[in-house]
Amino acid sequence: MKKKFSHLTENGDPTMVDVSIKNVSNRTAIAQATVILSIEIIDQLKNNEIHTKKGPVFQTAILAGIMAAKKTSDLIPLCHPLGLDKCSIDIHINAANEVIILCTAKNSGKTGVEMEALTGASVAALTIYDMCKGFSHNIIINDIRLLEKTGGKSDFKTT
Repeated sequence: MKKKFSHLTENGDPTMVDVSIKNVSNRTAIAQATVILSIEIIDQLKNNEIHTKKGPVFQTAILAGIMAAKKTSDLIPLCHPLGLDKCSIDIHINAANEVIILCTAKNSGKTGVEMEALTGASVAALTIYDMCKGFSHNIIINDIRLLEKTGGKSDFKTT
């Protein structure tokens, strides 16, 4: 079977996917974003969470990511509005001194939560950028990707 874009009609016009005939299932998605900061900023984050005028960096990024995941359908035009049953953000610094953001989204529904997890991780990364740019604009956000999804007609896990 030839693959096709799910959000296009036969004529190539944008459309929202019809999920009315799908069964409700438990769905989970985990997305990741990586933020590369200067060693000066990393050292401060490792030793004691940086508190800026906007608040503590990681705690503020966690809240922003969760809020964004809940608003995904307002940001991505053809996403279905979903009620999330759970959304969590974990932020840590790995051995390579990169900030790793993991966003987990869960719901019971007719469509997946991949976009919610990706949006949550992305906005958390952008929030870290915003809060750390006073130290340096030499900040890189990369590797925003889906790590895993379960539920629906197929599961996915990066290898």
